[in-house]
Amino acid sequence: MDEQRAPAGVDPFAPSVARMYDYYLGGKDNFAVDREAAQKIIEILPNLPDIARENRQFLIRTVTHLARQGIRQFLDIGAGLPTQRNVHQVAQELAPESRVVYVDNDPIVLVHARALLAENERVIAVGADMRDAEALVDRPEVRAHLDFSQPVAVLLLGVLHFVPDDEEALKIVTALRAPLAPGGYLVVSHGSLGELSEDQEEEGRKVFSRTSVPGTTSRSREQILAFFDGLDLVEPGVVPLQEWRPDADYVSVREGKAGALGGVGRVR
Repeated sequence: MDEQRAPAGVDPFAPSVARMYDYYLGGKDNFAVDREAAQKIIEILPNLPDIARENRQFLIRTVTHLARQGIRQFLDIGAGLPTQRNVHQVAQELAPESRVVYVDNDPIVLVHARALLAENERVIAVGADMRDAEALVDRPEVRAHLDFSQPVAVLLLGVLHFVPDDEEALKIVTALRAPLAPGGYLVVSHGSLGELSEDQEEEGRKVFSRTSVPGTTSRSREQILAFFDGLDLVEPGVVPLQEWRPDADYVSVREGKAGALGGVGRVR
């Protein structure tokens, strides 16, 4: 994007995690400052762009699966920029009546999202923080757009690793699951960063300190499984993203220790 033509309310000289993620995906909705910050993170985790692409492929496969199961309502938490094959694009290709609520706490994301989604009445973007999950699901605009008496899929894709406290992360997931009717779903993907030196971790914190998030934390498969307690896990369970129902012609190009795990659970 051209810094001189940034939308009103967008600071093109402060890096945005959402635009950095767009850059990892090969998108064009980013500024020079985002690319610079993203490159510094890539120096620490060279395979991060591959992980981002795997996460997007996981999103596509899980949303496709849920749409084929009859899900027509999606609540995407920490959605980021609605470009590069996002939830509404995938779901509405299979079922045009699908309704989507994108939630993000970054005002930059909301400015972009509302401009991009202005002509799609079945999709809205809401400014809210997942750390106040109970208030989030009770927002009037969320309740007006989604019918929680019917199945809803809650998506937490690549966001819980921005919550370092384990109890807080579990509390967030519990609150977001609470209003789901039987037949609803929870989808989670979560970073597993592998071994980083203290210098690498400090450098990563410095980069993220310039954005709206403090950094990331890695969790084990057992910790991620706890988010699905009481739900029926969809096969193959919680696995590396590239192993969750890959397409016949899908080949992971990721190398290195860093990666991400993901899973889908159904409400009984």
